Amino acid sequence: MATTDAKTGGRVARSMEMYERLLELIPGGTQLISRRPPVSRWGQPGRGHQGQGIPDLGCRRERVHRLGQRDRLGHPRLRRSGGRRSRQGADRQGNQFLDHTRTGTRTGRTAGRTDPVCRDGPLRPWWWRCVRGGRRIARGTTGRDRILFCGYHGWHDWYQAANHSSDGNLDEHLFPGIEPIGVPKDLAGTAIPFPYGDLDGLAERLERHRGEVAAVMMEPMRSDLPAEGYLEGVASLCRDHGAVLIFDEVSTGFRPSDAGVQPVLGVEPDMAVFAKSISNGFAMGAVVGRRDVMAAAEQMFVSSTYWGEAVGLAAAVTTLTELRKRNTAETLATNGAALKQRLNAVAEEVGVAIRCTGIDYHPHLEFPVEDPALNNKIGTLYVQEMAKRGNHGYTSFYLNESQGETEIGMVADAAKEVFTLIGETIEDGRIDERLEAQERQEFFRRLVS
Repeated sequence: MATTDAKTGGRVARSMEMYERLLELIPGGTQLISRRPPVSRWGQPGRGHQGQGIPDLGCRRERVHRLGQRDRLGHPRLRRSGGRRSRQGADRQGNQFLDHTRTGTRTGRTAGRTDPVCRDGPLRPWWWRCVRGGRRIARGTTGRDRILFCGYHGWHDWYQAANHSSDGNLDEHLFPGIEPIGVPKDLAGTAIPFPYGDLDGLAERLERHRGEVAAVMMEPMRSDLPAEGYLEGVASLCRDHGAVLIFDEVSTGFRPSDAGVQPVLGVEPDMAVFAKSISNGFAMGAVVGRRDVMAAAEQMFVSSTYWGEAVGLAAAVTTLTELRKRNTAETLATNGAALKQRLNAVAEEVGVAIRCTGIDYHPHLEFPVEDPALNNKIGTLYVQEMAKRGNHGYTSFYLNESQGETEIGMVADAAKEVFTLIGETIEDGRIDERLEAQERQEFFRRLVS
C-alpha cells in the first residue's frame, strides 16, 4: 500500500492548522462556498496561480486540474494586455466614454467573429452580473416575469427564490439544503426549475404558465453531450410560447470550441451569457443575443461605478484572439482524450474497475461503488491522496492549455498509487481510518452532468 512520508504529512498538518485559523476569522474559511475546503477536500492555502500550477505554503509547486474559470491562468499576453490597459487608466474620467466605447467595440467585433448568436446583435458587458442582466433583458423584451431554469445560475435572489416555493427545488440543480435566507418571499414562484432532458416536463411548465414565461435559461451541457434532438426541442417550445431561450455558457466557456458550445451542439439560442473564461479570469461578463431580443437593454436603467473600466474588455479581446490563434479547444480535447486513455490503462493495470469517461475536454472518474455514501468517501480519498502527490482537483478534470504530455504522465503516475489504495480500501472496507480530512461535501449537483 502506498504510504505518506513525513514531509507530506507535515504539509497536511500545516494546511489544517492554517484552515483552523481561517475559520476563526472568516465564516467558512472563505467567502465563497465553492472554495471551501470541505467541498473538494483540498484546501491548502497557496501563494498564487500561473500556468497549470500553484506554489503551496512551502513553495512546492502543485498541479491543478480544476481550472474551470479560466483557460490559461497567468498567461503572459493576458497579463500584458490587462497591465497595459490598467497603466493607461482603467476608468479615466476625461475620456471614459470614448475610451470604453473603443475597447467595447473591439470586444464586440472579436466576439461576433466567434459566437454565432453575437453576430446578429450587440455584446453588452455586464461584468459580474451577466446572468442577472440576461434575465432582466428577457423580462424587458417580453413584458413577462417568470423564468424557467435548468442548472446552476449563480447565488442571487431570483435563483434562490425557487426554494421559497418548495425547499427541494434546487436539490438537483445546485445541492440539497439551500435555505433562501435573506431572499424576499414575494419572489416565490418567479423562478421555476425544470428537469434536464425531459421535454414533456418543460412543455408542461410552459403550458401551466402560458403567457407568463419571459425566458427559459439553461446550461446546455456539461461533461456529456445531450440526447439527440433535445435542445432542438427546447428551442421549438420556446418559440411556440414566445419565451427567450438563454444558454448559460459561463461554466462550459470556450473549452468546447473558440465560439463556445453552440457550434458543437448545432443549436443557437436567442441569448447567451459568458463570464470567467471570456477574459481569462479578469473581471468581465457578457450578455450577447439577437438584436431584436437585446433591444430592450437600451431603455433600461443600468449603472455602476466600476462598469466604466476597460481592463476586463481588453483582457477579453486578447483571450478570444488567443483562443482562435492557438486552437485551444482542440488542444484540450486531445489532452483530455489522452488523459482518459492513460487513467483507464492504469486502472486496468492495477486491477480496479475505475473508469475515466465523459467528453474529452471535461473527463471524470467513475468508481465501482453503488452505495452513494461510500462512493462519496472513495471520492474524498481519491482527492486527498492525489493532493498529497501534488495533484489538486475533483474527481473530474477541468483542463487548461498549459497542461500537456508531461503533466498527464504525472497524473497517471500518482493515480497508479492512489487507484491501488482505493482497490485495497474497497476490499477491506477500511475507508474511515484512511480518511485524514473531513468527508467531501456535495456542492454543485447538476442535472447537466
